[in-house]
Amino acid sequence: MSMTLDIGADLNDEDETGFVWTFLDEAVDPSVIVPGAIILAGDPDDPAVVQVVDLEERPAGTIVHLRPLPGRFEDYETFVRRLQPSPERA
Repeated sequence: MSMTLDIGADLNDEDETGFVWTFLDEAVDPSVIVPGAIILAGDPDDPAVVQVVDLEERPAGTIVHLRPLPGRFEDYETFVRRLQPSPERA
């Protein structure tokens, strides 16, 4: 399955909130990075399905806090494929 990350992140990098964090400018399309959104984050070798917790303005830029969802990326593959349009649904 080919994939495009929504936002780059080091999934092992937590801040004082206990959440994974990254900068909003790492997003491919910042408009999809909103609290509650379920997105794909990490890096191409280690992607994860995550939920956006919040966005926090800081002097260095907007911080995005992420909550990794349980399981491996591959566990969500069937779900993601189901969401993609097929010729029958188009």
